[in-house]
Amino acid sequence: MGLIRKKADWTFEDFNSYWKDSHGAIAGQLPNLREYWQNPVIDRLQRGIDFARGPWDFDGFSQLSFDDAKQSDGASNDSDLANDLIKDEQYFLGDLHIVTAEQSVVIPVPEQKERSQLLKRMSVIKRLPTLNEDDFRKEWKTHGDLVRTMSGVSAYRQNVITGRERVKGRPCGYSDLPIDGIVELWFKDAETLNAAFGSEAGQETMAHAKTFLSEITAFVVAERQIV
Repeated sequence: MGLIRKKADWTFEDFNSYWKDSHGAIAGQLPNLREYWQNPVIDRLQRGIDFARGPWDFDGFSQLSFDDAKQSDGASNDSDLANDLIKDEQYFLGDLHIVTAEQSVVIPVPEQKERSQLLKRMSVIKRLPTLNEDDFRKEWKTHGDLVRTMSGVSAYRQNVITGRERVKGRPCGYSDLPIDGIVELWFKDAETLNAAFGSEAGQETMAHAKTFLSEITAFVVAERQIV
């Protein structure tokens, strides 16, 4: 995943259009690329949750899927295309962090026709400092079981971060990019989202979140598929 911010002197509209039409055409050529989704941010409200918000402020999330890490690394090492990508990223992006994630599907995403009508929220989460990574994974799995009990959740995926690059191409440690996971949640609309978290099951789920998370930074996005 790419966690991106536009250049300060670009309007969001110009950034979003260029990302879709120009940059998307380049990144979509990566070898062995299974899927490529762009998620421009349209809302930075926490929406339905009472939780400490982290320092992150992104304009979009890119999601590129490969069969394995070897193929992902190989795609980035294709010299000609990699150089074109870097040059283009430097043209329109002010910031780009890269994270590698293992994805778990808790509630499957519906087919494209239904999916395109849904509201999507992506959240960046950070574990409590008292938890190690293994304990975080166990608690997040339990959390997924609780989310299943919430009515109104159309789909839910967990992305556990396994690799970090605060600056693209330079692997870094946890302290340099302290993100443990990225949540993907889909709802019919904002009202359904608020009702889900306001329900008894939703309150129980968020009470559990406070036992293992220190931050949740939520974004509503308008996802689109490039590949």
